[in-house]
This record gives sequence, C-alpha cells and structure tokens, in this order.
Amino acid sequence: MARKVFNSPAYVKPCVVDVAHKLLGADNWVFLDGKAHVDFRKGLNGLFTRRALEIYLPGQEEVYNRYFKDFVQMTKDAGGKAVPFMPAFREIITAVSCRTFVGHYISDEAVKKIANDYYLITEALELVNFPIILPFTKTWYGKKAADMVLAEFAKCAAKSKARMAAGGEPDCIMDAWIAQMIHSKKWRDAQEKGVTIEGLEKPTHVLRDFTDYEISQTVFTFLFASQDATSSAATWLFQIMAQRPEVLDRVREENLQSRNGDIHAPVNMDQLESMTYTRAVVRELLRYRPPVLMVPYVVKKPFPISETYTVPKGAMVIPTTYLALRDPEVYERPDEFDPERYYTGDAEVKGAKNYLVFGTGPHYCLGQQYAQLNLVLMLGKASLLMDWKHHATPQSEEIKVFATIFPMDDCPLSFEDRKW
Repeated sequence: MARKVFNSPAYVKPCVVDVAHKLLGADNWVFLDGKAHVDFRKGLNGLFTRRALEIYLPGQEEVYNRYFKDFVQMTKDAGGKAVPFMPAFREIITAVSCRTFVGHYISDEAVKKIANDYYLITEALELVNFPIILPFTKTWYGKKAADMVLAEFAKCAAKSKARMAAGGEPDCIMDAWIAQMIHSKKWRDAQEKGVTIEGLEKPTHVLRDFTDYEISQTVFTFLFASQDATSSAATWLFQIMAQRPEVLDRVREENLQSRNGDIHAPVNMDQLESMTYTRAVVRELLRYRPPVLMVPYVVKKPFPISETYTVPKGAMVIPTTYLALRDPEVYERPDEFDPERYYTGDAEVKGAKNYLVFGTGPHYCLGQQYAQLNLVLMLGKASLLMDWKHHATPQSEEIKVFATIFPMDDCPLSFEDRKW
C-alpha cells in the first residue's frame, strides 16, 4: 500500500505543513510536481554519483576529527558523567552537511550558528503550529533562522562561482553543481555559434545558469532533507553500538584492517565500499530505527487506493515506512537489531521492496547513498578514535518525535579517547 502511494505521481504529490512554503520559498524545487520536478532532479543527479561522493570525503573526515575531540572534552568537562548527546549529534551532522554542501566557503562560526538555530526551523515545521507567521512564535523564529541560512548559502554560491570560473577543482556539492553550469554554458555557446571546441563533450544534462539565490535555496533543501533524518540515525547508532559491544568490536576490526592498522588514515570510496559489515550495521540501524516514519501526500484527484476505497481529492494520505520495515514475513525477529540479516542473510534481496527508508518512486531520496556512506564513515572513525558508554535510563528505549525519532532521554553518553 505504501509503495502504491509513493509510485502514484498522477494521483498524489508530497505535502508538508503550510509554513514550509514560507520557510523554504514557495518557488522551491521540492514543491514542483510532474515533469518540472523530474527535469530539475535530473540536473542534480550528477551531484551524488560515486565519483562525486568521493570528492566530498576529505571535508567530512575533517569535521569528524574535530568534533570527536569535542565529544571527549564534553565528557571531561562533565567530570566523566553522562551528557545528553542528541544536541551534539544534531550539531555534528549540521557541520558535516555544511562542509559537504558548501565546503570552506562558510566559516566555522556560521556553521555553529546554523547548527544551533536549526532547532528553530524544525520546531517551526511541527504540525500543530499556526500556518501564519506571528512575531515571537515558533514559525517566526524558524523564518528568521531559515532566512539566515539562505543568506549564508547565497554568499557561498557567489564565492563558488568565482572559484569555479577561475578553474578551481570542485570539493563540495555547490562546486560540482556550478561546474556543471559552466560546462553547460560553454556547450550552449558553442552550439549557438556553430563551432566545435576540442575536448568539450555534451553534458549529460544541459543546465541553465542558476542565480545565487536559487543555488542557495536548493542547497538549503539538501540540508532540510538530511539534517533531522541523519541526526536521528546517528543518535540511535551511537546508543545501539554502546549497548552491543560485540557488534562495535567487529566494526572496529573491519575499519582497522581497511586502513592497514593506521587509525588516523583517511579512507577512499573503495575502502568505504569494502566495509561490508559496517555497512550492514548502518543498513540494519535504518531498518530498526527508521528516522522518517510517515510521509504525507496530498491527493490531486480521486485516488482508487484499493478495490473498496477511493481517496477524495484534497485529502491527505500518509504512507508509513515502519510497518514494511517490521514485516515478519520478510524479516525474521523484526523487533531485534541484527546486522547479520544484511551481512550473511538474505534481507537485501528478500526485503528489496520493503526497504522504504528512502522512499521509492519519483520522489525517492536523492542522497540515499551519500547518507549511508556518511554514517559508515562516521561510525568507522568513531570506533577507531574513541570508546563510549551509554548510561541507560527508563526512557532510553522510548521514542520521541522531533520531526524524526530520537530516544526520549536524548541519549546520555560518555566518551574517552581509545587507548590501543
């Protein structure tokens, strides 16, 4: 049933709370439908190829190296006692996203401000908020935060355009996109003049030139799409690994071998892809604790969703990922965390249609490979550089929803440098 909704663009389109149009911009590409949406996505596909993802790795490792030191220091500052780490995970994910999306065009201070203020954007998108923006309400603070992020990203776009025009090499998503625009313009100009330029091949997708604001708006949607979901996954990942030291030890051993015993060695895409057990852990984590439980769609015209019921136009229909990911006919002991089902088991094949973590159909998540490899990188580096302990409370396994799902107690942890 969920797949039917995801795969029925003729009848439904994704919808969000009314204020989202005011925060993200009513003309944002995420609100496009049909051919306009498909065409826009095609121009973004090149930003998430395997080759592109490898370009972003150094910036991500730089962030993790810095923040993991902060994790240890936070524990020391607390006298070795547990610290609720959910806010810290939201900040580190914001930082790694900003470095991936806009590279070093943005300052550390701006990244920290975005990380702190992103709470306000998430709060503004709660279903119970007023659809109008009134001073000093959640939606008002969220709009101010969103405007700040858009302004920062627009500055980054201007800097990226200048660097790419001067022949710089891309090292972030914004660079890669603008480089495609420059390539497309050279191709269009050559076609208009009827000349052939040696070595200039036709781009896979010929892009128009986007304004700084349009680029900023689009990159902001990447942050919007990734921030809460990846923060949720990271929080559960560290809690569950601390609860299962035997699993963490296997992750640690695999990552140590892939780096030939050097815990500080950077990794490339071949190494990341070779970490089959770590990838199985991430895959299972996303099945066991899927960050996004529900995806609201609005019905564009009467939708015969089953033989006995037609959803009326204008209604909201909400497919859930949770039930498909806990289907006992596909996943043996579905309520248990078991990476073996993706390492030596048949869950990848048997559950191919059930794995709706990133959706399916025309609106599937563009960054699904990026998100999973990013978590593999994060967990692998953390396993080599740190030891950590989960300080369980009666609410540790209770779930709260803050856009996505988190432990009710905000995941109390303590970290220390790993002594090999």
